[in-house]
Amino acid sequence: MATINRENIGTLNDRITVQVSREDYFPGFEKALKKYTKDVNLPGFRKGMVPTGLVKKMHGQSLFTQEVIRVVEKELNDYLRTEKPELVSDPLPEEMENIRLDVNNPGEYDFHFEIGLKPDVDLSDFDKKFHFTRYKVMVEDKDIDEEVERLQKRAGERKDKEEISSGEDILHLRFQPSDAEGKVEEGAEVKSEQIVLSYFKEDKRQELMGNKPGDTRVIKLPDVFEQKELDWITDQWKLEAAKAGEQFYLLTIDKIEEIIPMELTEEFFQKIYPGSELKTPEDFRDRVRQDDKAYWEGEASKRLDNDIFETLVHQIPLELPESFLKKLMKRQEGETPSDEAVEQNYPELEHSMRWRFISGKIAQDNNLQVSPEELRDNFRGRLMQYFGNNIGQEGMSEKLEELVNTMMQNEKSVNEAYSQLSNDKIFTWLRDKADTEEKEITADEFLKLPHNHHHHEH
Repeated sequence: MATINRENIGTLNDRITVQVSREDYFPGFEKALKKYTKDVNLPGFRKGMVPTGLVKKMHGQSLFTQEVIRVVEKELNDYLRTEKPELVSDPLPEEMENIRLDVNNPGEYDFHFEIGLKPDVDLSDFDKKFHFTRYKVMVEDKDIDEEVERLQKRAGERKDKEEISSGEDILHLRFQPSDAEGKVEEGAEVKSEQIVLSYFKEDKRQELMGNKPGDTRVIKLPDVFEQKELDWITDQWKLEAAKAGEQFYLLTIDKIEEIIPMELTEEFFQKIYPGSELKTPEDFRDRVRQDDKAYWEGEASKRLDNDIFETLVHQIPLELPESFLKKLMKRQEGETPSDEAVEQNYPELEHSMRWRFISGKIAQDNNLQVSPEELRDNFRGRLMQYFGNNIGQEGMSEKLEELVNTMMQNEKSVNEAYSQLSNDKIFTWLRDKADTEEKEITADEFLKLPHNHHHHEH
């Protein structure tokens, strides 16, 4: 009978040794050899009449190795089912390349496996130890004014202009790689962009005032654009950042447009909120205020969730099987990472693993499981949003359930929905449990709040 020993080799890191002797695996090997002899097809012999010695000589080592490994895996899995250690991942086999299995000299073999163990998580003082701010963003009149103006412009029409006269003018620009004198490089790719004048640096905005379609000038990108726009252009044009700043361009203004904002009429209200019964500018502003309030409530909720998430991940005492996890990283599929790469990437893995254990503990202790019916409801709701007004058509109810059934068979869709619903339940529990203090704050103040180093989406 196989012998199994377990020893601790580090923090939450054990080694399991499975020792098998001849009597553990050899009967199974002989049985496998006989079966193979009956089934093998070998030129010059009738099926089932190939001498066992010849089959053993040709295929015995392979069959022998398979049977030893099969027995070892069975013994290991039986042990894990019986002892039920809480594992971080599947066991890692150690030094398999040093084990020499010899069909002609069957003996005693030791197989070593490392296991990483889940840490204990203590959340008993969560609501006493940590204090959080639940922000309430106050929507000011100026915020509504700005949003209404933005919507009027979004719904407005474009009109050609004869010259640049406003920071809101839209410039149709052509960028041709050139030398410092504006001589265009032959065969170089020409880029065309529509850019609002306000994206230019202040001094360049002033220089461009009064320019007309057809006007040109020689530029370098960093000299004329604010950093955000410069980063966007560099990314869109797939430029090397170092070289992008040295290249000259002949910039040509092909067209100038302005946006004529749409008037606050019922036609405009219907364009922004189709099917609504908004009649007056006051009605429209009230609706915009409702939307703004809902938006900031969502942003404040995300902020609280992220604060809770980062606090738990960084401040809940939690030991990890670091040595095991780093070995696990070295065994990743594909190219084996270097020790330096493992050390560099480990903090990110540690961050996610800490949350995995903490969220798992919350879900387990509070029975925050996601049922199949909840998954179905989630898929059904998404589909109803997709089909919109068509959902009431004849036969759509049956079609909807067919699509839900199809989605329930898709492993990727199920896993993604399960993760989302599980996270929602966990954060709902955390928000209710957390010790929080409500604080009123303006939207401008909220946007200036410092961000945590890590960000969590759920």
